[in-house]
Amino acid sequence: MQTALLPDRGVVKVAGDDARRFLNGLVTGDMAKVAAGKPCFAALLKPQGKIIADFIIAEAPAEDGGGFFLDCPRALAPTLVEKLNFYKLRAKVICEDLSEVLGVMAVWGGMADSEYGLSYPDPRLPALGSRVMLPPHLAAAAAADLGASFTNADDYEIHRIGLGVPRGGLDFVYGATFPHEADMDQLNGVDFDKGCYVGQEVVSRVEHRASARNRVVPIAYEEFAPVSGLPIMAGAKQVGTLGSTAKGRGLALMRLDRIADALAANTTLEAGGITIRALKPSWAKFDWPGAAKAIS
Repeated sequence: MQTALLPDRGVVKVAGDDARRFLNGLVTGDMAKVAAGKPCFAALLKPQGKIIADFIIAEAPAEDGGGFFLDCPRALAPTLVEKLNFYKLRAKVICEDLSEVLGVMAVWGGMADSEYGLSYPDPRLPALGSRVMLPPHLAAAAAADLGASFTNADDYEIHRIGLGVPRGGLDFVYGATFPHEADMDQLNGVDFDKGCYVGQEVVSRVEHRASARNRVVPIAYEEFAPVSGLPIMAGAKQVGTLGSTAKGRGLALMRLDRIADALAANTTLEAGGITIRALKPSWAKFDWPGAAKAIS
């Protein structure tokens, strides 16, 4: 079992009598299903349906004070608090950025339940493992208590990339990407049976029309890693943009119809002159062009 403190993650707390109802009217996940030890993956969207921030919502047990803790991109924590306060109106909630005192530790290769902080499984994909929200200076002690090796965030990135799970800010752009494009519909990030939330009409339309042409998908390469941000080309036509890479694997936001065209024409995909292959992750349920082999 391995653990790593994730320096890119921050923590926003939402608490108060109306906290559950307040969040449920805003985010893509169903807050009625969230309980201690049962988090959800969700996002706050623009009214146009694009992602402002995505996060894991974990509830603290009542005996520990309760409240909801949002495991979010640290760089977006102030923006997230600002947006939540914008929608607060007269709701009895308090929204605060706790990123200076709380961090997020990932645990994989086994499940964790640490007494050093708030533990919760990663709701996106079981293979991602679990997380512990705790003061950063306690991370090494928590890892030792779990009997896990305390490594660095780069090792977790290799694990994440190998599973084909997108990371906002690297594999897609916040403010410019729809949940389907970031695979949130595939990774338990959108509840299509819940009530209204900001941006719901757009997200529901994409779902019912099956009209998501762009997706973050895994890629594989044999040579040196191409640089993130490079255009992915099929001949003279751009089919996507490269995101994060590690050890022969990567992710890229790509047009599925253009992948299909490239496969039909037997055209090689390249990024910076390096040949790449687009792969369908084993957890994906969306239609895949051609007969590319799934990764595990």
